[in-house]
Amino acid sequence: MEIKGNVTEFILFGLSDDPNTQIFCFIFFFFCYISLLTGNLVILISIHFSHLFHQPMYYFLSHLSSMDIYYTSTVTPKLIQNLLTKRKTISYDYCMFQVFSMHFFGSIEVFILTAMALDRYVAICKPLHYIVIMNRKKCNLLVFAAWAGGAAHSFPQLSMALKLPFCGPNEIDHYFCDVFPLLEIACTDTYMSGVLVVINSGIIVLAIFVILFVSYAIILWTLRTHSAEGRRKALSTCGSHFTVVVLFFVPAIFSYLRPPTTYPEDKMFALFYTIIAPMFNPLIYTLRNTEMKNAMRKVWCQKILGKGNLNQLH
Repeated sequence: MEIKGNVTEFILFGLSDDPNTQIFCFIFFFFCYISLLTGNLVILISIHFSHLFHQPMYYFLSHLSSMDIYYTSTVTPKLIQNLLTKRKTISYDYCMFQVFSMHFFGSIEVFILTAMALDRYVAICKPLHYIVIMNRKKCNLLVFAAWAGGAAHSFPQLSMALKLPFCGPNEIDHYFCDVFPLLEIACTDTYMSGVLVVINSGIIVLAIFVILFVSYAIILWTLRTHSAEGRRKALSTCGSHFTVVVLFFVPAIFSYLRPPTTYPEDKMFALFYTIIAPMFNPLIYTLRNTEMKNAMRKVWCQKILGKGNLNQLH
């Protein structure tokens, strides 16, 4: 990549300068990252090796788990590594990679969550047409559209970051590279660039969140005519999904739907959509989901018993 100005690396301020806080954060986020990888891999394997893979909701959930792993892995390992070093640096190339991959995988996750909301809407509001509307071909098309949407969102962000000239301080008051912190240290007028980021990120995230909120309001209204058992089952799956939506969307809206500047609270809000929400997703989707728990029990018991039988033969 062509380096603009004389900056070949950036210094990340990270989460704290206090050594004791850094040690605590290292242990905490290392545990979070391992939990995130384990939980999402268990979800992925359980769905792919069970009958749930053929159901649209769990098909989308497997893609969501993949995105959680990709999305978080672009940021968390570097964060954990920097918590152990005195000088927290990131190369120019890796910084640009973070800008692209964060927005690419993050926006795909947004669109996958939207597809999951569409699935719940059709299942509850149009149950007689569910099999026709949410067939595998259309589900594949929705996933492809999510990837295409991710590319359409992230390439302009990357292009904007690559064009920024850096000729002064190279210190970023964050724990990863993003467009707003880079605009703060660029040695040019970045007002229009900031407005474009708000339009391309903030307004889109807000619009999708409003659409999801309205769809769930319609679902709740429709559930009035369902049986008590039907309401309970629907509220269980919809409640899990809406919890994930709130954990991801609300901090993202705060981060991107505002004047193009950085605030001290940015890092705390970013932790929610980069680490906390992806870590809790497997727990949220399995805690009250009997189908998912049964599939996990069946898949993993078979694997353990199969390994035990193989050892006995040897």
